[in-house]
Amino acid sequence: MTTELMQRVEAHLNVIYPAENCQQLAQQLINTMDIPEDAQPPAPFTNLWDESDIYLITYGDSLLDESKSPPQKPIKNLHHFVNNYLNDVVSAVHILPFYPYSSDDGFAVIDYYQVNESLGDWPDIQALSKDVKVMADVVINHCSARSGWFENFKQGKHPGKDYFFEAPPTEDTSMVVRPRTHDLLKEVVTADGTKHVWCTFSHDQVDFDFRNPVVLNEFVSVLNYYLEQGVSIFRFDAVAFLWKEAGTTCLNLPQTHEIVRLLRLLVEHKNPEAVIITETNIPNRQNLMYFGNANEAHAIYNFSLPPLLINTLVTGDCTHLKTWLMSLPPAQNGTAYFNFIASHDGVGLRPVEGLLSEEETDLLINTMVSFGGRVSWRALKGGRNQPYEMNISLYDALSGTVDGLDGLQKQRFICAHTIMLGIEGIPAIYIHSFMGTQNDIERVNLSNQNRCINRHKWDYPTLQGHLSNSFSHHSQVFDEMTALIKLRKQQKAFHPNATQFTLHLGVQLFGFWRQSLDRRQSVFCISNVTCEPQELSLADLNLIDLDEWGDLITGTQYTNVRECITLAPYQTVWISN
Repeated sequence: MTTELMQRVEAHLNVIYPAENCQQLAQQLINTMDIPEDAQPPAPFTNLWDESDIYLITYGDSLLDESKSPPQKPIKNLHHFVNNYLNDVVSAVHILPFYPYSSDDGFAVIDYYQVNESLGDWPDIQALSKDVKVMADVVINHCSARSGWFENFKQGKHPGKDYFFEAPPTEDTSMVVRPRTHDLLKEVVTADGTKHVWCTFSHDQVDFDFRNPVVLNEFVSVLNYYLEQGVSIFRFDAVAFLWKEAGTTCLNLPQTHEIVRLLRLLVEHKNPEAVIITETNIPNRQNLMYFGNANEAHAIYNFSLPPLLINTLVTGDCTHLKTWLMSLPPAQNGTAYFNFIASHDGVGLRPVEGLLSEEETDLLINTMVSFGGRVSWRALKGGRNQPYEMNISLYDALSGTVDGLDGLQKQRFICAHTIMLGIEGIPAIYIHSFMGTQNDIERVNLSNQNRCINRHKWDYPTLQGHLSNSFSHHSQVFDEMTALIKLRKQQKAFHPNATQFTLHLGVQLFGFWRQSLDRRQSVFCISNVTCEPQELSLADLNLIDLDEWGDLITGTQYTNVRECITLAPYQTVWISN
């Protein structure tokens, strides 16, 4: 192994573990990752994506088929759906945790090295990876209280005996940032007596202790195993909470960032095409820190986009979305924003702290509740609770405005995705957004979990019936979504790192300008974010007379660059040369 890699790994380890033999530990991590002697990582600031990259986000069991005997495993159904419905639409599939688990729909992992047998097996993952890139979760902050590691912890055995973070109940944890309302510490009876383990998310999800380098080495082993199974994209779940230290917020600590940088270094030496994406549902400025200097996360979840975009479309006022977009620094080459507006989780409210006022946030929450949504809470210092996220399907979130329901749900929904597809970054689309799935109230009632409202499980033959019925809103949404994506993938101006400037067209028209990296294509993306027709003067765009301009979406050509055009409610135009 090259001396340079050893030195770089050791330098990271010296920051994380100053009291350890970091030279020996560096060699151990390199051996665990099984990095080839001639490994060559990508050149710095290399983009591993382009305008053709579209991610699908889905659970492994979003599509069920009981019509066969025995029933086909859900990952095979997903593979069939990707190949037969999305083969020229998506380039990568993010399968949410597909391991054996005990709670939280997969995020309480029992065994990181196994595929949940109810979903499929590793050959199913490998087969899918031959047709599209596969993204897997690395649930790196915690695991299930029913895992073998935690059972060993209770029995005082290895591996696991020293894997979990403990704290005395007398410790002052008042500064710790909490995403939930339960007690932080869980009392556990072990072979060595009563202990108190740290549980950030639930008492079934016990936090790891990364102060122990053996835990770090275990996760290097997990990453290497996934790479060898065909996974090339990693989502680091809840990574912001990774490192704990008494007297701090235990959020975004320097050691956490150093560990992400170290893991990226190891992963990209094993596979230069691999991508790491950090999932950090925190205020916007803190989230941006996970880019590092293009040496940390390749991409970060753009958490402020969903609540701001929903707020824009239900209020008919793009002021806050426009202000946020203007303040968003361009991602350096080699990094990208990971754009999404719907996911398996709720619509986070922490990312709009400081962006929306308390009154505006309350109005947004109340509007979502009136559309059938729920609210999840987090604990604050002093025992108070605060709304943490809104739980609702995106289709139902856009079923009306702050004034109530109307008949423009589908138009508003398509508008949201047209905006998202144009903005700088890599688009990721939740499987339920492809068909306009609505709130699953039944699952909420059965599970008593708010997040289940947006985790519907489709009977695959029933879904196929809907998609073949042109009168079904599921079919209409699917056709419009896939047509938009195919159009988007052909535009070099929509490269995730292409130039972007925000346009100033008032509060009712939201607009931005994209220019391709080679400067040959410009696209002006303008959306009417209201339920009334709006006039757009092309003169406000300063279009160059010598170029021919037209709307990519409708095919309309504009012969007079000073004419006024009318945008229907929630219509978007992509005006390009």
